[in-house]
Amino acid sequence: MSILVAPDSFKGTFTAPQVSAHIAGGIRSAGGAAVELPVADGGEGTFEVLVRGLDARPVRVSTVGPWGDAVDAAIALADDGTAVVGLAFASGLNVPTSGDRDPVAASTYGTGVLMAEAVRQGARRLLVAGGGSATTDGGAGAIAAIEERGGLRGADVVILSDVTTRFSDAARVFGPQKGAGPAVVADLTRRLELQAERFAADSGRDPRLVDRTGAAGGFSGGMWARYGASLVSGADYVLDLLGFDAQVAASSAVVVGEGRLDSQTGQGKIIAAILARAGDKPVYAVVGSVDPDLGDDAGRFAGIIVAGNPDAMRAAGAELARSASRAAAAAVRASV
Repeated sequence: MSILVAPDSFKGTFTAPQVSAHIAGGIRSAGGAAVELPVADGGEGTFEVLVRGLDARPVRVSTVGPWGDAVDAAIALADDGTAVVGLAFASGLNVPTSGDRDPVAASTYGTGVLMAEAVRQGARRLLVAGGGSATTDGGAGAIAAIEERGGLRGADVVILSDVTTRFSDAARVFGPQKGAGPAVVADLTRRLELQAERFAADSGRDPRLVDRTGAAGGFSGGMWARYGASLVSGADYVLDLLGFDAQVAASSAVVVGEGRLDSQTGQGKIIAAILARAGDKPVYAVVGSVDPDLGDDAGRFAGIIVAGNPDAMRAAGAELARSASRAAAAAVRASV
């Protein structure tokens, strides 16, 4: 039996494939077998995980960033008519700008350009990774860009996110991390309320009444109200796509990972989804750091190892291989 290594990225430091490779290398160095399955939950790294899972072909597209700067971004096209779009590439907090990073002016227009281009190139289903946005425009910019380019032409839209926040709460929950102070959050919330009223009047769909509509500053709610987009758990979608259930059934243990293990781990994040689906297999966490107030969540793991660099990750993998070997030997002795 092998150990399934299924970490998320260590945000801003190591990608999920890098973390997976380091831990798996340590397992193999100690004589264990490892299967690498880097994962994501709708945020950082989701585009790359989906591209690998679908065997999609990246395509460069000229678009604009949240504040109108020219941006060269990627979409990816799969043979089955699926396109992958990363909202953060055109509408993300980390997109460079030559001007002011104004949270009110930040627009999803550039993401709409990417979506429309995917449809123009033949996509019939759009998977949009919704994490990392700089915007709180309720998807208005994206809708404008899409409609200017002929609409979605019947293509289905699926928004992947790791939050269940509703439309009206998007500014309050996410605005401060996008640079919005209390007065600006209040203004953005009023704008979202007006948008929701217009959506409800135009389509009969009120995004204030539905979970996940607040993801990406209400972008997901705009896509749901205007185009009937499906709003899904990014974590569960990725695990299904990668065949996680079959992989874990064939493994003796699972290793998860992320940059920081804290109270948000159980709130739609990939680790929570893995814990829910791992059955009776022991789940170990290799993480960059651990919140001291982790509380009851600590008991959900067979072990937690802090490893913030490649050498420490490899050492953690070797330690886990030895632990798994000892556990297997104990199980054999107990059965005799």
